Amino acid sequence: MLEVSQRGRAMPVSPYRKLTPFADEAKTRGVRVYHLNIGQPDIETPPAMMAAVQQADIRVLEYSPSAGSVSYRQKLAAYYQRAGMNVVPEDILVTSGGSEAIFFAMMSCLNPGDEVIMPEPFYGAYTAFAIATTVNIVPVTSTMDEGFALPPISEFEKVITPRTKAILICNPNNPTGYVYSRTELEQMRDLCLRHNLYFLSDEAYREFCYDSEYFSAFQLEGAEENVVLLDTVSKRYSACGARLGALVTKNKQLQATALKFAQMRVSAPGLSQLMGEAATELPESYFEHTKAEYMARRDLMVSRLRAMPGVYCPVPGGAFYVVARLPVDDSEQFCQWLLESFTYDNQTVMLSPGAGFYATAGLGHDEVRLAYVLNLDALNVALTCLEKGLEAYPGRTHAPEEAALLQEVKS
Repeated sequence: MLEVSQRGRAMPVSPYRKLTPFADEAKTRGVRVYHLNIGQPDIETPPAMMAAVQQADIRVLEYSPSAGSVSYRQKLAAYYQRAGMNVVPEDILVTSGGSEAIFFAMMSCLNPGDEVIMPEPFYGAYTAFAIATTVNIVPVTSTMDEGFALPPISEFEKVITPRTKAILICNPNNPTGYVYSRTELEQMRDLCLRHNLYFLSDEAYREFCYDSEYFSAFQLEGAEENVVLLDTVSKRYSACGARLGALVTKNKQLQATALKFAQMRVSAPGLSQLMGEAATELPESYFEHTKAEYMARRDLMVSRLRAMPGVYCPVPGGAFYVVARLPVDDSEQFCQWLLESFTYDNQTVMLSPGAGFYATAGLGHDEVRLAYVLNLDALNVALTCLEKGLEAYPGRTHAPEEAALLQEVKS
């Protein structure tokens, strides 16, 4: 019999799309499903980006250069410069979404069997990229009780081996929303310099920091050869379908290596690069509006979650995600139950089970990630569905009254 590859069998199902068949089945029954499982914002994609494609005078849609069009890389470099980063067009490799930037970085920086250290919980797709590139993830656990702050650098030192080649962070973090401080990034830089490691920094949510100023790994001094910035327009401009990202590094050997992988897939989408050019010319007021909207959604979600008996979550400082601990026996079973067996006013909610964001077995079993990507009215209804679902769930670990008492004592 024909068999699929071992690599294919090892690939995990996406933690935020895993339960999609159950959501689809609920919809066929006429149930309205509120999607808090995936980072797909409902904020309008900037009309200027759409107009850039609609108004383009193109006779032949040609390949773009493998590194990206010159005009887009020039405008993207100017965007980074306005953000305080010393980036020139030659530092930029345009990719098909942030996902391809992550893939190219792992393929270019690590050999099969090498190790990449990641603070967990981390973006669930990192596991899939590691399997696809035959790289091993070494987790260092951050905890909810510490607000998912960066663990002590000594914990990273403990797990470094001769096979360690890189550290990968997401800042602001997906799924926790934690924003790494300048001090934390400087500690990571020093660690990478001591051990000659690449420092991979996924900065997809840079514009969305609510309680502090953002500091990029690309602004770190003395680590120009080590730092690799991974980026995307997906979240920044609510343009997930554009599939446009970037790998940015001063390391010329690494840039040349990544370009060979880019040549393998020929080029990034040309029409999307037109959209990207238009995006770089948007006024700063665009981010003021979107940031204020996400802050309002964050505050609503955190206040509603913390008011639910037995539920706890830290306040995320950035991105648009919350990791919450629920009073349930198994969060994946609970999330599936919400879609299969529960409705409130013929509505339910879809969440992402927490275990898919950890590499350490057993962690996240009572946690979920929620994305506050819906407008305030829809978000309120979705959270009411969650509250009613928790009250009705057969596998609840505390009765609502007991959980409320425990929560009062803890607070």
